[in-house]
Amino acid sequence: MRRPTIRPLAALATVGALALTGCGTEAGGTAPEAADATPGGPPHTLQAERVMRLTEPHQETGMTLLEGPTFDEDGQLIVVDVTAPAGDPKVLGIDLEAGTARPLHTDDRGAYTSAQFSPHDGRLYLTDYLHGEIVSLAPDGGDPRTFFAGEVDGAPMNPDDLAFDPAGNLYVSDSRGLSEGEPLGRVVRIDRDGEQATVLADGLAATNGVSFDADHAGLWFSELLENRISYLKLDAAGAVTSRHTAIRVDGGIAQTDSIAVDAAGNLYQGLHGRAAMLVYDRHGGHLATVELPTDHAGLESATNVAITPGGTTAYLTVSGPAGGYLYTFEALAEGTRQSNGG
Repeated sequence: MRRPTIRPLAALATVGALALTGCGTEAGGTAPEAADATPGGPPHTLQAERVMRLTEPHQETGMTLLEGPTFDEDGQLIVVDVTAPAGDPKVLGIDLEAGTARPLHTDDRGAYTSAQFSPHDGRLYLTDYLHGEIVSLAPDGGDPRTFFAGEVDGAPMNPDDLAFDPAGNLYVSDSRGLSEGEPLGRVVRIDRDGEQATVLADGLAATNGVSFDADHAGLWFSELLENRISYLKLDAAGAVTSRHTAIRVDGGIAQTDSIAVDAAGNLYQGLHGRAAMLVYDRHGGHLATVELPTDHAGLESATNVAITPGGTTAYLTVSGPAGGYLYTFEALAEGTRQSNGG
C-alpha cells in the first residue's frame, strides 16, 4: 500500500464520523476470459471490468484508499479503507453475489493498510501503519485485540503488508523511512504468539508488498522507492539463507505496491500512480499487464488483489479522487493463501 502523506494519516485520530457512502453501487458483470500468457513471449493484456464502487473520498481526510482484499471462509470479500476517519467503516465486507457491502469494523485510531486471516487462530489480522501495531479481529469484525506493538530492534515499525507461514507466524513489510525518503525499511518476522520479533532484512527503501512464493521456500517483497522486487530464501525455521534483487520494475511515474502470488508461482505486482497491475513469472518474465477500461478517470492506484481460493477470478482494489472501486479479471492460475490478502 502506498500511504498518503503523514499529515492526513495523523488527522485520522481526531476527525469526526461520516456515514458510509457508495456501498453496493455500480454492480458489474462477470470477469472476462484471461489471455493465454506464455512464458518467454510478449506480455499480454488482462482486461479488468468494474464490479462496484465501495467508497468516496472522505471529507475529513480528503481521500479514500482501498487495500488488503481477502476472502473469509464464507466467500465474503473483506477490504480495508486506509484513510477512513473515526466512525466511518475501516473494514468492509462485500457480498459479491448481491453486489453489496457492509461495515465490519471502525475505531477512532487505526490506519489499516492490509488484512489477512491467520491459519493458526482464524482471526483477521490488520496492520496499523500509523501506530506501528498489528491488530486482530474476530471473523465478524468484532473483539478487537492488539496482537503486537512496540519497537523492534530499538526502532518503531510502520507495518504495511503481511503474510503468514503455514504455522501462523507473521512476516511484515515495515515501511519505516518512507516520509524521510531514507532506506530504513525492514522485513520483520513475528512469531504467532506475538512474543518475539526478528528483523530478516533491513536497509530497504520503503518496504511494501510481501508474499511467500508458491512452496513457502522464500519471500518476495517490493520496495516502493526503488521500484524493485527482491527475494529472501528461508530455511525451515524461517531464517534467511540468501537475499537478492529479483525484478526491476519499469514503472515510470508508478511505484511498486502490494504483491500476491498464485498457485503457479506468478507474482501480481500492484502499482501506485497507475491504475494497473503487472504480472511476472517466478523467473522475472513479464507475462501480462492488468488494465482497466478507458473510462477510469480519477482512479490512480491499483494496490492489491485477491484471487478466489481454488479459482481464477481475481478482485482488484483501485482508488483515486473518483473513489474506491473493486474491479475483476481472470488470473493466470488459481488462488491460494498467498493470493488472498496481505
